[in-house]
Amino acid sequence: MGQPSKLIGAVKNGSLRAHKGQPPTQAEAENAVRTLIRWVGDDPDREGLRGTPKRVAKAYKEWFAGYDEDPSDYLQRTFEQVGGYDEMVLLRDIRFESHCEHHIAPIIGSVHIGYLPRNRVIGISKLARLVDTFARRLQVQEKMTAEIANCLNSGLKPHGVGVVVEAAHECMTTRGVHKTEVTMVTSRMLGAFRTQKQTRDEFLSALNLRSRGRIR
Repeated sequence: MGQPSKLIGAVKNGSLRAHKGQPPTQAEAENAVRTLIRWVGDDPDREGLRGTPKRVAKAYKEWFAGYDEDPSDYLQRTFEQVGGYDEMVLLRDIRFESHCEHHIAPIIGSVHIGYLPRNRVIGISKLARLVDTFARRLQVQEKMTAEIANCLNSGLKPHGVGVVVEAAHECMTTRGVHKTEVTMVTSRMLGAFRTQKQTRDEFLSALNLRSRGRIR
């Protein structure tokens, strides 16, 4: 009876490593890569490819480590003695690498986070780690943007949160329409960032996005 509750709790808290039964073994993962190599027309046993299945499996462990992490853990330690500071906190250009859930192609870009603290602030390195946790999963950019903002809003309970994500999608630049130098911009505004134009304008102005014509 304990296992279902544990699973529900893990999913609710953002740790998504949930499987029907046991996860595939290392050997099974490597055999899947060998199958794909054969499928594209090459020989997985030739000298240059013999170690590729193992290397790909290892890379996947790193690229998708976010499934084993709970992003809310990074919001547990906050600071209240900040001299009464209650203005906007903004961290720009948090670089990330992710993968789209449609083609498992890289998504590479930057996240900009702003929030209006209520009683406490968080260490800026934790914001970067929060982004990494959500980025290291299969997803669409819109979902990642919302998840980062919602997690911050729930964990810090600030007056407001603003998140903007700018990224290039290789599923569009290296295949399909082959449109290079195209970036996608998504945003999520909560609390004062959504209801107060002045706060939202201050946030976007600090990011210099409006002057670049990337967001309205």
